[in-house]
This record gives sequence, structure tokens and C-alpha cells, in this order.
Amino acid sequence: MAVIDLKKELAERFREVNGDHPMTEADDTYVSEQFVVLEELCAAHGRDADEVRRLMLERLLPLPGYLRSDGREMVPAELLTLAGEAGGAERLEAWFTAHWADLAVGREEWNAYLSGQYVCLHSVTPEAIQRKGHLTAAVAAAPGEPDAGSAQWSERLHLLVDELDCLEPAFTAYDRLRFGGPTSRDTCIVAMRTRFPRP
Repeated sequence: MAVIDLKKELAERFREVNGDHPMTEADDTYVSEQFVVLEELCAAHGRDADEVRRLMLERLLPLPGYLRSDGREMVPAELLTLAGEAGGAERLEAWFTAHWADLAVGREEWNAYLSGQYVCLHSVTPEAIQRKGHLTAAVAAAPGEPDAGSAQWSERLHLLVDELDCLEPAFTAYDRLRFGGPTSRDTCIVAMRTRFPRP
């Protein structure tokens, strides 16, 4: 299959997963600061971009996080690093899912990882995914805790929010379109700091 066909097929798969939403100039600027162009990453690692696209289409590597308005596939800098740690793309799924004690949960996370939609983390690793899940659940549950509103509770809440803030990037308007609403930063960081300001 020609390179142009693989690139087109990957773009079609991306839109199937994310919907067909426009990328604005602001979106492009944000994405270019947070991610790398697939072809440039492959060149830096001595890999063929066409082969990496094939691995994405075969569900051995995640889809790009974004398609810029010029059509360039934007991926996290560690896209190929995790596969290297696993011993190759063919072993990545087993290596990835083994990070979860519950295999069913590991498979769910693997499918989410393959979607390319883990743009909610600066570093997309199993450890960061698990930590983000713990933090968002804890922050969401905090208002219902028995001592909610106390000084000790506020300190605990803001420690959780601050840690989550370090894990997550800012997101962009495009993300709110494809996710159909507010991001975890909106609900677990911005909203919580607004609703429960530091004493």
C-alpha cells in the first residue's frame, strides 16, 4: 500500500474515533507545542513513518493524538519509547495490560490508549494513566467526605488537585468538541479551585 493511502486511511480512522471537528489556528499552535509530528519522530528514531502508520492501523500502536489542520499527524514524544520498553510493538499490549491487576481493566485501558485520546497526560504511561484515574476519582469524591469544608479537608483536596495539575496539560478547544464537553482539567482542577478556593 502506498504511503499516501496509509496516511489517508489513518486520517479516516482518526475521524471515525474522534469525529470530524475543525482545528483552529489556536488548536494548531497548542498541539505543535505539546506534541511532535509523526514523520519527525520517526526520522529521529530511524523508523519509517509508513511502517508506524501500519502499526497504528493494525492496533499495535495508538492513533495520533491530533491531526493538525494541515493534515500532519501529531503524536506524543514517547510514542515509540513504550514499544521499545515492551520489546517491540507486537509485545506492547501484553506489557501494557500487565500493569493492571484486573485484566479486564487493563484491556479497557489498552483500548483507550489505542484511541490516541490520552492527550490528557504530559506522559502517556501505564503509571501515569493509573495515577490520573486515582486522582480524578479522589477529587470527584472529595465534596462528599464527612469533613468536607474543614481546613484539613481543604489541604487534602488541594494536594490532589495540584498533583493532577502537574500530570495534565492545558487541553485545547478541539478537545472539548471531540469529547463532547468539559475536560478533566475543567472539572477536576479549574472547577474545584473555583468552588473550593484555598483558605
